[in-house]
Amino acid sequence: MTDEMPSTDLITLTRHILADQFRLGATATGDLTMLLNAIQVTSKFIALNVRKARLINLVGLAGETNVQGEEQKKLDVLSNDIMVNALRASGKTSVLVSEEIDEAIMIEPRLRGKYCVVFDPLDGSSNIDAGVNVGTIFGVYKVTEGSEGSLKDVLQPGHAMVAAGYTMYGSSANLVLTTGQGVNGYTLDNALGEFILTHPDIKIPARGKIYSFNEGNSKYFNPPVVKYLESIKFPAGDKAPYSARYIGSMVADVHRTLLYGGIFGYPDDKKSKKGKLRLLYEAFPMAMLTEQAGGIATTGTQRILDIVPTDIHERCPVFLGSKNDVEDLLACYKSS
Repeated sequence: MTDEMPSTDLITLTRHILADQFRLGATATGDLTMLLNAIQVTSKFIALNVRKARLINLVGLAGETNVQGEEQKKLDVLSNDIMVNALRASGKTSVLVSEEIDEAIMIEPRLRGKYCVVFDPLDGSSNIDAGVNVGTIFGVYKVTEGSEGSLKDVLQPGHAMVAAGYTMYGSSANLVLTTGQGVNGYTLDNALGEFILTHPDIKIPARGKIYSFNEGNSKYFNPPVVKYLESIKFPAGDKAPYSARYIGSMVADVHRTLLYGGIFGYPDDKKSKKGKLRLLYEAFPMAMLTEQAGGIATTGTQRILDIVPTDIHERCPVFLGSKNDVEDLLACYKSS
């Protein structure tokens, strides 16, 4: 038996984005292409530093807290600086919103473009010292008609996003992206320095076998969530119970949910009345990816992408995943 020859027709992220641009024809300006290219470059840079973090003393605390009141890791601060500098230099952005910065960044006129980017530069960073997967989450809005870039351009509902994605840094660097035409996954080939298409047209299974909740907070969960978790841990009849998988890094938990199905949840509860996850740069991008992959993303009472944000660091409850699983959860909310 002869060994199979490696593919010589590699589809890189750049090639894929350009193909989408060509498909749009004369209506495409190439600005979004250049912006997404800047984002993939930042992902490569952050991936490199995550791998070297222990060797170059990037783990540990930086001695500051971010707007959420969380202690900032050194790698948090570096990742934020990488993102801000690259997005500003791209010349395609007007407004930037980062988890690590209190106020929105308004880009100076000479570098101003027609897009706004909201991002969490390093989600799950509290796990860095333990070597757990971390990631960058981002969403892209188009500046509203007639605007030169203002806060209202990022305080739009999630369904107005034109692109969303995340890069997960672990045993490999995986970039998952949607521009509203389905979801594709790419893996960084370190030898080539390119993201290669490895997961084309990701579709989340209609039902999974895994639930991902922080059950350490069970004491504070509201009745609909308790009822739902009981139903999948102690199902009636001969049904098998669901398996629990919770990493504590949203990027890693959602990545697994997209590929294998099931449900991810971070609910509001008696302790965190509005939930814990940030709406603009965590919930919205992940909700867009989930829906584009055929799943559902909800707060339990409404579609996440329909929420109109009032603050750039607003929080909300999040449940997302396989269509049938999330519908079962919604049934618990309705019956309560």
